Parts: sequence; structure tokens; C-alpha cells
Amino acid sequence: MATATMERPGTAQATEHFDTLIVGAGISGIGAAWHMQEQCPGRSFVILDALESYGGTWLTHKYPGIRSDSDLYTFGYRFKPWVDEPIATADKILRYMGEVIRDGDLDRHIRYRHRIKSATWSSKDALWTVRGTRGDGSPFTITTNFLWMCQGYYRHSEGYTPEWEGMANYKGQIVHPQTWPADLDLGGKRVLVIGSGATAATLVPAIADSCAHVTLLQRSPTYFFPGPNVNELADLLRTLEIDETWIHEIVRRKYLFDQEQLTRRCLDEPEAVKAELLEAARAILGPDFDIDTHFTPKYRPWQQRLAFIPDGDLFKGLVSGKASVETDQIERFTEKGVLLKSGKELEADVIITATGFNLSIDGDITFEVDGKPTNFADTVTYRGMMFTGVPNLVWIMGYFRASWTLRVDLVADYVCRLLNHMKANGYRKVEVALRPEDKDMPLLPWMDDDNFNPGYLMRGMHLLPKRGDKPEWMHNQDYWNEREELPRIDLKGAEFKYA
Repeated sequence: MATATMERPGTAQATEHFDTLIVGAGISGIGAAWHMQEQCPGRSFVILDALESYGGTWLTHKYPGIRSDSDLYTFGYRFKPWVDEPIATADKILRYMGEVIRDGDLDRHIRYRHRIKSATWSSKDALWTVRGTRGDGSPFTITTNFLWMCQGYYRHSEGYTPEWEGMANYKGQIVHPQTWPADLDLGGKRVLVIGSGATAATLVPAIADSCAHVTLLQRSPTYFFPGPNVNELADLLRTLEIDETWIHEIVRRKYLFDQEQLTRRCLDEPEAVKAELLEAARAILGPDFDIDTHFTPKYRPWQQRLAFIPDGDLFKGLVSGKASVETDQIERFTEKGVLLKSGKELEADVIITATGFNLSIDGDITFEVDGKPTNFADTVTYRGMMFTGVPNLVWIMGYFRASWTLRVDLVADYVCRLLNHMKANGYRKVEVALRPEDKDMPLLPWMDDDNFNPGYLMRGMHLLPKRGDKPEWMHNQDYWNEREELPRIDLKGAEFKYA
């Protein structure tokens, strides 16, 4: 790795320099590093992560049963075959990522327990200066030509828990899945899980056998999509001794085709898809289960993320009697548990608040551009990855209706092409700016809430950059269009300003 060091005047602290700094060693950062190494040979780069190892989400979350809610043939990288079951647990995903790091010799580029505090851009020097602290409390300073934000979109240090009346009166233990205690013993205890998303659907069946009883309390239902955790096509191809690289590509394309069809149907014929999802639930839960109350959302399918439950394990837990479900609003907490609006009290020894996370657009980093504080909410996004007024920076935000990593690969291709274009032309700075024909374009919230409206997004919409009403100035959340559009971006277009 080619780096330069220099002494800051009046200190003994060395300032290192890298051509590119990648923030985060999760699924996005590791993918970015692989592509950087493959497509920009000779360019120095470093990956900084605040955690003690790689993995991001899959390292932060340690609650029982944690698993993907996307298939690993599309959540996995396009360059690394996935050879296990489609929906995978965190340990398998971490092993897969570890193999990518080992195969690419990426570990030498990663620095763990490096928390970034600030990033300051100087147009005069065409450099970002990044400052932070190591795990031992010592400061570090790194300069870089290009900042690649791969830190994700939520705050890892704490999850989101609403403030309910009476929480201080509750005599039991309240736990958020994002900060799961290593010594938490649920054996023989009554457990209440508040939530209705993928985390709650994962937790309930995972702990049902160990606790006395677990109750899932939903304030509003979610569409759950049960199915076997196998891929028959992949298994067939393996019996034919097809190479795993080909299996990965074939199965990946089949998943993408099926996902595109489902997404389109959710938009074009939502009532038909709704009926199919409810029938799939009814097939496991039985004709007497109150599906209308507990598993019939008020929104259309894919207006919030569809939660896949492998082998229908959540539904099977309800049928077995080891778990139960309540759908109601919370009036307040009591000493023994939770009082519902209906007047029913749910007693519990442990309450798990699987209620989501806090949006973090900038990784809790203080940004400045030429001495002026940067508020990303005042910027306009370029295709959901660059921002007006913020030079030499790209952010990876994945897809809501497809696997996150699909966009990691696409954005990485774009970034590497952009960096190679700048190098070939001697440019030190790139910035996106509205064109003259865009000046009267309406500026809108990041996402149309009628299109996609999960709670974390609605709570944090004011933190997100603005979007326009043209394809260039929004994150359209459509992988099937972007896989054609992003490779065709004209880097000489009027929206790009170089220096």
C-alpha cells in the first residue's frame, strides 16, 4: 500500500494519506474494497471501522436466530459464489465475508476500532482531512482524495425504542435486540416481543423453545411471506456437478427475475398479491386463525418491506402454542408488563423492543466543506449516491425491495469508473451540481411515503437529502433499471463539475 506520512506542526502525531478512504467494514465496505482493488489497481486505500471486526450489521446484532431477510444469492456479492442455504444466519454471512477478505488479501487494508469524528474538505488542497480516535483513545488523522461512505444507514450504538408511559415502573428487564446482553437467560421466563418486522419474526421462533412462553405484540401487522429455505434449482445443478460459479450466476438471475415479477405485481395488482400472501399464511396457521386481525396490514404489499420467514417458522411457533400473537396499541407499561388499549394486560418477565433503529445518514460524523458545516438535508442527491455541494464523496444506500448488496456492486463499478476517469484526465475534484434546466425542478423528500414508508424512514426523513423529479436526482430504488442506467452514466455530463 502506497501511503505518505507527514508530521502535523506542533504534534508528534503522523498524518497518513490514502487515495481513497472507505468508511465501514460491513457488507458495503468489503465489497467496495474488493472492487477498488480489482478495478483501480495501484490506488492506495484504507478501510476504517469503529467496531472490533468486520461484518457491520452481522457483527452488531447478536440476538438469537439473527439471519438475513434476503436470499444470499443476491445479497452475496456477484463475484463470490454462495454455496449454502438461501436464507442464512449471521455466522454464515460472517464466514462468507471472511472468505472475501482472505481471498482478496483485504485484511491489510482494514483498521478496526477507528471511530471517525470529523471529515473536512479543502478545495485548495483537493483533500478530505479525516480525524477520529482509536479504541485506546489515541487520536488519528488521515487525508484522502476521495471518501467512500459505506457505513450503512442506521446508528449501531443504539436501537430505536419509543417512550411509553410507565416504562420506569416496569419491574422486569427491557432489552433491545441491537444491544442484546450476552448473559441474558430466557429459560423458563415469560417473554413479550414488541415489533412486527423481520427482527421480531426471527426472534420469536428462535426463543420459543427456551422460554416459558413468548408473545408477539404487534401494533400493526406486517406481510409475512413463508417459504422453504432451499433452492431446488441450485440443488439440482449441484447434483449435475455444475461449477459453483455458474450455479451462483444462474440462481442469482432466477432470483432477480422472480423478484422483479413480484415487485411489479405488487404495484400493478396489489390485491391479487395480498390474497396470495394471506392464503400462504392461512395454509400454515389454519382456517380458524384470526388472520384478518393479526396478519392483514392496512398498506399494500411492498409499501413496507416483505418479511420472508424461512420454512414458516414464525407461523409454526404460533400453531404449536409455544408462541402467541396480540395486535393492539400500547396504553402504558405496568409493573408486571404492558397494558393494551383494549384493557388487556400482558404480563412478562422480559420485554424485548424489536421496534427498529435510528437513521444515521452521515455516520455521526461532522462534515465541513471549505470551512462551512455540511447539512446533508440541504443537499440534493445525485442518484442516491452523491450530493450537491459535497465534493469527492460517494455514499452507498442499498435497495428497499431487493438485496442491499446488489447496489454495492453497481455503485462500486460507478465509483471505480469515475476515479479512473479523473485520473486519466488529471482531475483532482469532482462535484455534482444542478444543471440550468434543473433550477426550477421541485425539490421533494428523499422518498415518496406512498411508495415506501417504514417507520425508521418516516422518523428520519428530515435528515435525508432532497430529491428532484428527474431520474438523475433521486434514488429510484429500482435495481432492474439501475443495472442498465448506472453503467451508462455520461461522466462528461453537465451535472459533473471537475477541477
